[in-house]
Amino acid sequence: MDSSKYVRYTPEQVEALERVYTECPKPSSLRRQQLIRECPILSNIEPKQIKVWFQNRRCREKQRKEASRLQTVNRKLTAMNKLLMEENDRLQKQVSHLVYENGYMRQQLQSASGTTTDNSCESVVMSGQQQQQQNPTPQHPQRDANNPAGLLAIAEETLAEFLSKATGTAVDWVQMIGMKPGPDSIGIVAVSRNCSGVAARACGLVSLEPTKVAEILKERPSWFRDCRSIDVLSAIPTGNGGTIELIYMQTYAPTTLAAARDFWTLRYTTSLEDGSLVICERSLTTSTGGPAGPPTTSFVRAEVLPSGYLIRPCEGGGSIIHIVDHVDLDAWSVPEVLRPLYESSKILAQKMTVAALRHIRQIAQESSGEIQYGGGRQPAVLRTFSQRLCRGFNDAVNGFADDGWSLMGSDGVEDVTIMINSSPNKFLGSQYSTSMFSTFGGGVLCAKASMLLQNVPPALLVRFLREHRSEWADYGVDAYSAACLKASPYAVPCARPGGFPGSQVILPLAHTVEHEEFLEVVRLEGHAFSPEDVALARDMYLLQLCSGVDENAVGACAQLVFAPIDESFADDAPLLPSGFRVIPLDPKPDGPAATRTLDLASTLEVGAGGARPAGEADLNGYNLRSVLTIAFQFTFESHLRDNVAAMARQYVRSVVGSVQRVAMAISPSRLSSHMGSKSLPGSPEALTLARWICRSYRIHTGGELFRVESQASDAILKQLWLHSDAILCCSVKTNASPVFTFANQAGLDMLETTLVALQDIMLDKILDEAGRKILCSEFSKIMQQGFAYLPAGICLSSMGRPVSYEQAIAWKVLNDDDSNHCLAFMFINWSFV
Repeated sequence: MDSSKYVRYTPEQVEALERVYTECPKPSSLRRQQLIRECPILSNIEPKQIKVWFQNRRCREKQRKEASRLQTVNRKLTAMNKLLMEENDRLQKQVSHLVYENGYMRQQLQSASGTTTDNSCESVVMSGQQQQQQNPTPQHPQRDANNPAGLLAIAEETLAEFLSKATGTAVDWVQMIGMKPGPDSIGIVAVSRNCSGVAARACGLVSLEPTKVAEILKERPSWFRDCRSIDVLSAIPTGNGGTIELIYMQTYAPTTLAAARDFWTLRYTTSLEDGSLVICERSLTTSTGGPAGPPTTSFVRAEVLPSGYLIRPCEGGGSIIHIVDHVDLDAWSVPEVLRPLYESSKILAQKMTVAALRHIRQIAQESSGEIQYGGGRQPAVLRTFSQRLCRGFNDAVNGFADDGWSLMGSDGVEDVTIMINSSPNKFLGSQYSTSMFSTFGGGVLCAKASMLLQNVPPALLVRFLREHRSEWADYGVDAYSAACLKASPYAVPCARPGGFPGSQVILPLAHTVEHEEFLEVVRLEGHAFSPEDVALARDMYLLQLCSGVDENAVGACAQLVFAPIDESFADDAPLLPSGFRVIPLDPKPDGPAATRTLDLASTLEVGAGGARPAGEADLNGYNLRSVLTIAFQFTFESHLRDNVAAMARQYVRSVVGSVQRVAMAISPSRLSSHMGSKSLPGSPEALTLARWICRSYRIHTGGELFRVESQASDAILKQLWLHSDAILCCSVKTNASPVFTFANQAGLDMLETTLVALQDIMLDKILDEAGRKILCSEFSKIMQQGFAYLPAGICLSSMGRPVSYEQAIAWKVLNDDDSNHCLAFMFINWSFV
C-alpha cells in the first residue's frame, strides 16, 4: 500500500486505535507493530499509516483543546465587555448628574453675587441639601415592622437601595488604583467618596453558577477573616419565593486597642425577573423598625447600610457578580489615632469586597482543576488550615471572655498585656486536651501588644520578618512552643536576645490565585552547643500563613501568623497561632514601589549621606502610619503559670524592640538622617559606587557592563539596579571574611534577602565547597590582573535554596584614586534549582 495514499478506516479499526490512544497517545514504533499483530482488523494498514493516524489524532486533540480555550476566553471577553458597557452607562449618568449639579452651583453663585442680600448661608444650605442627595436617608412612615409584612417592606426598600448602589449612581464611586478590568483580572473595584460610613463596590466574572456563588457568599466565615460568628436567628419565606433572615454577626477587632464590632441585620434573598439572584442586607435600627437584636457586652454595635450581592447568569455558563459593602463602623468610639482604620473605604474593599470575589474565583479554579497542589493535600484542607491560623490569631488578639480568657495582673508596666485561658478546650476543641495540656492542669497564655509605626511600609516589614526570623525570634522560645505539642513540656526557658542560631527553610504548601496569601511549612534547623541544649537541637516545624506582602495593594493588611506543628502534620493537627499584623492607617503615596526600593539601595547599603541626585524621588514626604499588633500564645502547667507569664512578657518586649530596630532600618524616611548600625562609614554614594563598578569592569575586561541608554545623572545606577544578572559587591579585608555590601535587585532575589539583611551574609557562606576552592585558586589572579572568569556552579541563597549559574565574573572595583574599594561579582543566567 502506498503510504501517501488516503486510508479510510472502518468503525472497528477507529475504535481499536482510540482504545490504544487513550492508554498511550504517542506509541513507539515497537508498540505500533505490536498493535498490528494483536489486532487482525488492522493487518491491512501499514505501520507508517498507523503512525500518521496517531499524529493526526494528537493534532485534533490539541486543536480541540485550543478551540475550547478560545471559546472560554471569548465568553469571558463578551461578559466583561457587557460589564464594561454597563459601567460606562453608569458613569455617563454620574457625569450627567455632576454636570447638572455644577450648573446649579454656578447659578446659585451668580445669583448670590448679583444681589445685595446676603444669601451665603442659604447657598451653603442649598449646596448641603444637594450633597445629601448623594446618600439620602429615607424617612420611613410609621409602621409595624415586627410582623412578616413589615419585614418584607424593609426588605423591598433594602433591595431597591442596594440595586441603586450596585448598578446606579446612589453612591459616588471612584475606581481603586491598580484594579484594572480584563478577562483574567479580579474585576472592577471602586470605593466611595463623600458618603456616610464607608463603602466599596466590585463587579467581576466567575465560572460558577449563580446558586453556587450565592451559597459561597452566604458562608461568610469561610472568606471574611474578621467574622467571628454568624447566627441566623429567624428565617421567614416570602410569597415571591424569597427568604428573609434575621442575622446576628460578631466580628473580630483587628488590634488590641479598640473593641470588636457586631451587627444585627435583615438579609433578603430573592430572584429578579431577568433570572438574577439578589442577596441584600441592612441593619435593623430604631429608624428602620423591626425586632431588637441581642444585647451586647464586649462589642460595639455597628451598622450595615443597604449592601449585598447581585448575581447574574452568563451566557455559556458562569456568573457576573456585583458586590456592594456599605457600613458605618462607629469610628468616633475608637481612639483618634485609629480612626483612619474605621474610616477607610480601601481597607473595607480589601477585607470584604475583594476578599469575597477572590474566594469565589479561587473555588472556581479549584473546581475546574486549574490549580494543582502538591503534598497530597486537598485544596479545601489547605484552606481550612489558613482559616484556623487566622481564627486562632484573632481569638488571641481579642481575648473574649466568653471564650474563657481573663486578664492577668501586670508587672507595673502596661506595654504588654497578658491574658490566660484555663479552659481552652472551650474554643480549641476536645481533641487538644490530651496532646497539648498536661495532666497537672493548665491552659493557654497570650502575651500581646500594639504599637504605632511611622513611615514603615507594612508589606516590607512583614516580608522582612518572614525571611529573617533569626533577627527577632528566640530559638529557645520556639523550642518551648514546639515541646508543648508533646505530652510533657520541659522547663520554661529564659528568653535570650538572639537565642540559639538556627537557619530556616521555607517549604511552600499553597497560595491563592493572585499570590496575595500563601501557606507554607517552615523548618527550623536546630544546633546544640552544650549537653543541656540537646533538647533544642532537633529540627522544629511551623505552619505559617503570610499575606499582604504586595506593596502595590492599596489598603491591604500585612500579616504573618504561625503555629508549631509536629512531623506528622495531620489534617486535624492542633494549632496555637502567634504572629504579627500590620495595618496601614493613612493612604499610601502615589510613588511606585520600585523608586522606593532603589532609594533604599542607595541609602541603606552604600550611602553615607550627602546630596540627593536630582532625578530621584523625594521620599521625605512619605508619611505612612500603621499599627502593629503582636500576639504570642503558649501553653502552661498550672504550677508554672507565673514563670511562663514572665518569660512571655520578656519575650514580647524583646520582639517589640527587635521589630522597632528593623522598622527604623527599612523606613524610607531615613534618607538623610541616622543611617543606623548597618551603614558603612566612609562608603561612597550610590551613584558614585555604580560609576566605579562600571568603570572598573571596563578597565579590567575591556568590555562594557551595559550600554548607558540615558544621559540622566542616575541612569547608570538605575540600569545597574535593574540588570538581569545578579551583581553583588563584597568587602575586601585581609583579617575578616568578605561580607556583602551591595546588591542589585537580581542579586537580592538570588540571595532571597533584603537590603537591610544583606550585610549579615558572608561570601563564603553562599558558595559551595567547589566554588570556594575555585575562588581561592583564582583570588591571586583577580588581585593581580583585576578580574577572573569563574566556571558554572552552584551557590546557596540565604534561605538555603541552591542556585545554579552558567558563569560568574569577579573583578576589583577601584575608586577615583585607583585604590581597591571592594570586589564585585556577576552571576550570569542564574536560576533556582
